[in-house]
Amino acid sequence: MPKNVIMPALGVAQETGRVLQWFKAEGELVSENELLLEIETDKATVELEAPASGVLRDVSARPGDDIPVGTVIAKIWANDEAEDAATSESHLPSIETVRNPEVSRDKRIVETPPASLAAEPRSSASAHPAGDLLAGPQGRFPSSPKARRLAAERGIDLTVVAGHGRRGTVLASDVIESDGLKNARRESQTEVSRVWRGMAERLSLAWSTTPHFYLVREAEAGRLVEWRQALQARSDQKITFSDLLVKKVAGCLQSHPQLNSEWRNGGLVHHAAVNIGLAVATEKGLVVPVIRDAGRLTVEQIALERLRLVGKAQKASLTLADISDGTFTISNLGMFGVDFFQAIVNPPQAAILAVGRVSPRVIAVDNEPAVRPMVTFTLSCDHRAVDGARAAQFLVALAVSVEQASPLET
Repeated sequence: MPKNVIMPALGVAQETGRVLQWFKAEGELVSENELLLEIETDKATVELEAPASGVLRDVSARPGDDIPVGTVIAKIWANDEAEDAATSESHLPSIETVRNPEVSRDKRIVETPPASLAAEPRSSASAHPAGDLLAGPQGRFPSSPKARRLAAERGIDLTVVAGHGRRGTVLASDVIESDGLKNARRESQTEVSRVWRGMAERLSLAWSTTPHFYLVREAEAGRLVEWRQALQARSDQKITFSDLLVKKVAGCLQSHPQLNSEWRNGGLVHHAAVNIGLAVATEKGLVVPVIRDAGRLTVEQIALERLRLVGKAQKASLTLADISDGTFTISNLGMFGVDFFQAIVNPPQAAILAVGRVSPRVIAVDNEPAVRPMVTFTLSCDHRAVDGARAAQFLVALAVSVEQASPLET
């Protein structure tokens, strides 16, 4: 039996995916896990791998097609079945049939209206149906002197301005209003990517359906800075504060599992694995690649994985595995000079941590003012999955872990 290639769903709200390109042509041999096609979803542009080895056949989705999630878009036949597959009929509806069941894929109906129904040329009077009512002597549209002066200054044709004065006289206010509408029409709407639209729709849904609450905690970051410097001194890989925080957050989630859960079907689902998503801004929109089993990795391993994922995100080449199964998200805007912000929970996760920059601030040390490097954490939570007390315990544990970081940690 052939193996179906199916348009995947990367989120509960996703309805369709767009085929960008096929890496293999119909009739070509493919190997299992070989790159097969590239699709664009509401989350990211991802590359799909072949689910089996064999011959690619029955390709029913072309580049540019928006395909419903779950639709079979191709089949991979075993080599000994390929010849039979070439002569067998496919019982699956074509993509064109899915779009419009009344129109077959290869049939295009073009109807030409009878000559008797062809539109007649419109006269100048019909082009301006209000002209008969507004026209004055010798066909001039009645207008006030100020209206005529404004129209001349602004390059406005009075014949297309609706008059609201007595007997349809065009007034100065009518010219001003018409000029405003003309300027509004000059505004252009930027076409956004599918990733950006998906981000907007997903976060709008999260904002309107998820009961958010927020907790804020400052932490002294002196030891965090020392830890980063020590790791950087013995590593060829660039170490960032985000790498350190992935490690710290993963450890705290293991001790506070309710933050590593989600609200589903009226109950809590706890995740055994700690998979940390990192919010990454790209030209196409916000994506969240996932560092899997972060608690089991060293900081250097986290840094390598972060570099790989961010590089793929910037190239719009994230795979399905790269963005799936996240259980908690970190959004760090410190590199942009931001001190504090509130993030929207990334559904269906229970919480997201917003991180500001590490910067020197004046704090009280032994009741005396002192300057210390500080960082601000803002925890956004889904109140259905987490209550304030448990969220506070997690945030305090994270702050303490950061303040007690050791340069000897790996």
